[in-house]
Amino acid sequence: MKKIFFFIGYIFACCCVHAQYAPQVGLAGSTGIIGSSSQFVGWATHCTVQRGYLDIANPSLGYASLGDSSLALGPADVNVVSLGDSGVAVLTFLHPIVDEPGPDFAVFENGFLNTANDSEAFLELAFVEVSSDGVNYFRFPAASLTQTNVQIGNDQYINACGLNNLAGKYIAMYGTPFDLQELSGTPGLDINNVTHVRIVDVVGSIGAHASHDNTGRIINDPYPTPFPSCGFDLDAVGVIHQSGTGVQQLTENIAVNVYPNPAIDKIVVSVKNNLHENMTVSLTNITGNVLQQCPLSQATNVISIEQYPAGLYYLVLRDANGTKWVEKVIKR
Repeated sequence: MKKIFFFIGYIFACCCVHAQYAPQVGLAGSTGIIGSSSQFVGWATHCTVQRGYLDIANPSLGYASLGDSSLALGPADVNVVSLGDSGVAVLTFLHPIVDEPGPDFAVFENGFLNTANDSEAFLELAFVEVSSDGVNYFRFPAASLTQTNVQIGNDQYINACGLNNLAGKYIAMYGTPFDLQELSGTPGLDINNVTHVRIVDVVGSIGAHASHDNTGRIINDPYPTPFPSCGFDLDAVGVIHQSGTGVQQLTENIAVNVYPNPAIDKIVVSVKNNLHENMTVSLTNITGNVLQQCPLSQATNVISIEQYPAGLYYLVLRDANGTKWVEKVIKR
């Protein structure tokens, strides 16, 4: 009887683990952001790569070699540069990334779904670090609840529900989002002037060369992968909030009011200073899919959200120059 209860408890614990974080793209609650999302206002403009080994436990095999650093620039397109075991990429941008409500940037990899189970995918993971001076880097607190008893092989899958703040959590063309607010108060980091993003490949070994999450837990991902495309395959880094785009100025000049928020069935958008004639408004979900888009017809406009499920949405206003103002909206 004790064995039965232990088995039931073990299954329950596993279910809790797999329900801890957001699931894979396509499932309710996923936070993956499609590369074509209107949320992205910029992309990396420069990248340097320090390759890692094909297999860190056997350096004689040499280094990863697929792609080059130029493939990490511009929008996500599934053309990648492979970092190899413990490889590193440093990316910079035309304008610094800044902290605003919601995720501020997203990292793209080229993972793919398990055709037999859409909650699982082949994923290669990486740590994400940011810097506001190009010298001192600070890592997002990564978490991995994937089992650490059996090594995940190079033909096996991972459930995204066990992963948090690890680039590569989502499949190709869907970025893993990162919110600078999580690093607020970090000495030496200005979250409103992030100039560099550093991607560090996770060595998925559960043996001597293991990488560990923020709590010291081993991160188990496909290993070894002794191929030219080994390690994290960096596709792109998309910027959602950046300085130098006029977003803050637009907010001050237009004096936008959005209410109620949270909302149940409708949102009222009020724009002062008679600027509504040159503006459009879009409503997107958290993955960036545009649900509604129309010109502002008057100073006060009503947008129906009754048909959408409860959750987080973004209201995006743009003027004739392409400058945008973003408001996070919660539907109850």
